[in-house]
Amino acid sequence: MITCLAGGVGAARLLVGMQEAYDRDEINVIVNTGDDTEMFGLTICPDIDTIIYTLSGNSNAKTGWGLKDETWNVLERLDQLGGSTWFSLGDKDLATHLFRTELLTQGQTLSQVTQLLASRFGLKVKILPMSDDRVRTLLRVDPFEVQKQLGENFSTFLKGDYISFQEYFVRLKHSIAIKSVRFDGAQMARPAPGVLGTLKHSSTIVICPSNPIVSIGPILAISPIVDILKANRHKTVAISPIVNGTALKGPADRMMIELGHEPSVVGVARIYREYCDTLIIDNSDRRYISQVEELGIRCLATDTIMSSLDKSVELCNYLLKNAITE
Repeated sequence: MITCLAGGVGAARLLVGMQEAYDRDEINVIVNTGDDTEMFGLTICPDIDTIIYTLSGNSNAKTGWGLKDETWNVLERLDQLGGSTWFSLGDKDLATHLFRTELLTQGQTLSQVTQLLASRFGLKVKILPMSDDRVRTLLRVDPFEVQKQLGENFSTFLKGDYISFQEYFVRLKHSIAIKSVRFDGAQMARPAPGVLGTLKHSSTIVICPSNPIVSIGPILAISPIVDILKANRHKTVAISPIVNGTALKGPADRMMIELGHEPSVVGVARIYREYCDTLIIDNSDRRYISQVEELGIRCLATDTIMSSLDKSVELCNYLLKNAITE
């Protein structure tokens, strides 16, 4: 059994290959929920939905998020009415959020709803939210930088000097520097049912090539998960989301710099050194192997850029064959 810690798009690319390279019934995915938000009274779980849409073959290939063959009638009408449209929700995507919110309102847990959604999309891979409790990623920023971007209405979504992840990532297009990150609710959050058991009993734990700060960071902010990862460090492998000093998608490299981390595979290794035994890096970063291994982490280099399904499968086969030592 394999258990993967996952954010959104980068993790989804790996998992598409994993479900081709390994028995789908034996794959568990623990997904970040720090990105979750509430819009129009609906509970939206971007990373969970990206994983489900992608693994079921229903994702928008151009964006990596949302559904293919989407229409935008609701959003267009909302814009005509003068409503808020900065967070793009397609018509079919809205159905997912309506379905989820209705079941949550009826008293079902996020785990139960996620399992049902995965089933309705035909998945055999088990999708687990990191917690059924509310955890939200907040980023401390300079309010004056926010004002420059949004004008007079900027203060309506600031929480002190903090903004939510979606406001930073989508509304501001991650265009301003961050000073720190906090995960509201993580200190009291309990791992979702099944999370600790799958980590304990898995033969391999994989930290997907997701943003280590805001995609994997919220999962690592839940103490019982950290404890079990440390106890199972010997069977944990991470794949660097940084290739040749650059994040392939999103602001991970820039966020690392802003928070005082080296934007390289060495910086990634320092973040994960307590939790993983092996780091897989891209061939273009071979020059850093010795520096990573000086941190007490075994380092393997291969082609990690998943430009196609075949490349993703190749990476997963390499991981399964080479990354874990008994």
